[in-house]
Amino acid sequence: MSATLQQEKQLFLENRKEDALQAAQSVALQMSCGIDLQQALNAPAEKRASIAAKLTRLIKRERLKGLNKHWSYDINRHIALKQAQTRLLQLL
Repeated sequence: MSATLQQEKQLFLENRKEDALQAAQSVALQMSCGIDLQQALNAPAEKRASIAAKLTRLIKRERLKGLNKHWSYDINRHIALKQAQTRLLQLL
């Protein structure tokens, strides 16, 4: 396999992985708190800061569910919320 084709394959796989992460984060935000990730990322800095604060509260709530072994705890939702929060904070 040529080097160019190998690089294109690697780039494609990385893009697919990034798209899957963004989809998981979008679904977690939409289901948990009714926030559209794309709109949050494109929002002004003040709005992003308030959304990040809301995510902090949701992550704490999710963490408490996990510690108490609550039946509705979902580690994938917890991870996706944390990743979405990290992306928002990087833009501030």
